[in-house]
Amino acid sequence: MVETGAGFFRSASRPSRDLGVLLARNLAATRPVRVLDLMAGCGIRSLRYGLEGAVQAVWANDADGDRLPLLQANLAPLENRIDVVATARTAENLLAELALRRDHHELVDLDAFGAPMDLLPAALEAVSLGGALYLASTDGRSATGHDRRAAVRRFGAAARAHPASWELALRLQLGVVARTAWAQGRGIRPLFSFSEGRTFRTAVRVERLPESGEEGLLGLLAHCHGCGDQQVQSLMALGRWPSCLCGSSGPLAVSGPLWTGPLQDAAVLASMASQAEQSPPTLGAEGARLLARLQADPGVPARCWPTDQIACRLGGGPPRLGDLVEALRAAGFGASASGVMAGQVRSDAPWPELLEIARRLAG
Repeated sequence: MVETGAGFFRSASRPSRDLGVLLARNLAATRPVRVLDLMAGCGIRSLRYGLEGAVQAVWANDADGDRLPLLQANLAPLENRIDVVATARTAENLLAELALRRDHHELVDLDAFGAPMDLLPAALEAVSLGGALYLASTDGRSATGHDRRAAVRRFGAAARAHPASWELALRLQLGVVARTAWAQGRGIRPLFSFSEGRTFRTAVRVERLPESGEEGLLGLLAHCHGCGDQQVQSLMALGRWPSCLCGSSGPLAVSGPLWTGPLQDAAVLASMASQAEQSPPTLGAEGARLLARLQADPGVPARCWPTDQIACRLGGGPPRLGDLVEALRAAGFGASASGVMAGQVRSDAPWPELLEIARRLAG
């Protein structure tokens, strides 16, 4: 029985822990896995990695020294099963020591309160090549465009109000991860990204080198509050923004630089779904629904609209999301229901044509 003590614990975060365990199992299918849980809290994530993740070792750390006895007690079931260490150090201090020792882990879990962007360089250095960083941030205000000055300070980017605000936050977060990895000569591949509106979580694989053209996935996302159109440009090919339905090239609410590429890796998610069917059981009902949503939406293109916003443009009720996705595909466009925010359609269809298709469905 895990004791939470006075530490921060949310039972509603179980789906994120479910996916973390499945990610560990996915990595363990090809290599021995050591997990570094930098901000372990009461230790439930570390405990689950050890019991369910098929890992070789777990290092659970939390900066609160008063919590160390609780952490050690909760991790006691792992003794004589795997290598387990519990420490009470700041993440900065621990990561600095690992860098000096050139000690790398296959899975680094950074489940932070606030925006841990200052820890990213050292956290990425702690990940072995081909391993994964599982990053969480609770800084929703700046990343969703509600605190623009803080967004510049923390993400080095502009963040403007956007209808797909959770996805905007995830893409800004991935943009910082990518730029940090590139500065170290490495590449990244997003494995999965999601949010419930409170915490923004991304898992990325750290590659030895950036893939060819990977830099082209950093760009800008523009939204016209007048007509609702959205446009994406790569930083590698910046030009004038095309005219939208408003009949002019502005004003546009431009956010970025941010990640404009895929948010999910279909092969990894399929492997995680397969791992979930093996013992010990890992996925709860909410985790299973989350995994299914992410599998159905690769996260490209970076253009999402809520169906209720579409309805406002049409002056009537919204079309059914499933019907709209099918109609867009039948018209030759890419389309999917967003796996990040409910009730949103993702598509590469030009905005006027998307509205016309939605109008026919609603009519």
